Amino acid sequence: MKRKTAYLPLHYGKAPSYLFERMVRLAGAMTQLIVEEYGPDEMLRRLSDPWWFQAFGCVLGFDWHSSGLTTVCCGALKEAQKRYGDIGIFVAGGKGGESRKTPEEIARIADRLAINAAESLIRTSRLVAKVDSAALQDGFALYHHCFFFTASGSWCVIQQGMNETTRYARRYHWLGESTKNFVCNPHAAIDDLSKENEGLIFESETNKKRQTPEKSILLNMIAGEAEQSRQICSELAREKPQKTLNLISEILCGPTLFAPAQHTISSTDIRLINLKTLHKAIISAYERDPKDFQSLLETPQVGPATIRSLALVAELMFGVPICRKDPIEDFPKQVNGRRWADYAFAHGGKDGIPYPIDRVSYDRNIGILEETIRKAKLGYIEKKDALKRLARIAQSSLST
Repeated sequence: MKRKTAYLPLHYGKAPSYLFERMVRLAGAMTQLIVEEYGPDEMLRRLSDPWWFQAFGCVLGFDWHSSGLTTVCCGALKEAQKRYGDIGIFVAGGKGGESRKTPEEIARIADRLAINAAESLIRTSRLVAKVDSAALQDGFALYHHCFFFTASGSWCVIQQGMNETTRYARRYHWLGESTKNFVCNPHAAIDDLSKENEGLIFESETNKKRQTPEKSILLNMIAGEAEQSRQICSELAREKPQKTLNLISEILCGPTLFAPAQHTISSTDIRLINLKTLHKAIISAYERDPKDFQSLLETPQVGPATIRSLALVAELMFGVPICRKDPIEDFPKQVNGRRWADYAFAHGGKDGIPYPIDRVSYDRNIGILEETIRKAKLGYIEKKDALKRLARIAQSSLST
């Protein structure tokens, strides 16, 4: 399993209907051609790469570095799957309320196509969301979860969280090609797109300042350094609920006192002192008898406040320090030649950057792709040659 991250500024507004319709057609055509040439698993690999996904969104004509690129591109892929039927992959979930429908959408698609891995896929979807919301508390509240999968049971996830203070979003990419540890160092790479934004297109000095989460609120339970903390947390969950709750109450209510640097009370502080809710969650965890941290994390009522509380107990009572490292620090930016922002020059951008959407070129390219798909379905022997010519056309368009 690979997990990657992108870091994006918040932009308001949505894709106009004229653009979204074209995005749906182009996203569907590109996906079908990639699946036809390389197989559905390759499309999942590309979606799980934040650099490729960002370039993909640029080609589709959305804002080149906006947080909305994530939700709109995923929405376009989902609509393409609905509209055209078989595009080689299936899409469930989305933004806000749509994300909570992910399990039932996976089940419905799996039932229609007789996919045997439905239960496993649903469990994976829920666990990935739990990891990025409860096990990793980096200041970004999840509001988007999109689950991509194939008929064979392969999957990838694109989900995004928003930091209300900095007005930046983080996008988390997951790829499940092999069975690995969900709760210990699942990152393959982390992309900080706010750094790459600098100098590509003019930005104000304010926007150039990198906005990172405060160390005081960071809780990274998926770091390698947090192994002992994860172990203690699962052990505490197997203790009698009242004993664990007493330990938490002792930390929160005295004699030990914690005074945060900020004057205001954050949502994190409020969750920590809600002992009634914590009690229910701890009872639920005790009844589950979690054998390890992943099992604890999968307990339905266990969320960010429960994990943070147990980690505090592990630190104060057993001397196991909380890991407050931002995982993005482990992955310096790598430059691979072409920048993803270059792909915004393919058709332009929604907000006119680098130039307004070129509808003529956009429609011409959609037509070329759709005609290639039609011929491929008819079994034309020159199919692969046509696909390679399309790649050369794309490169030529970008260089002009």
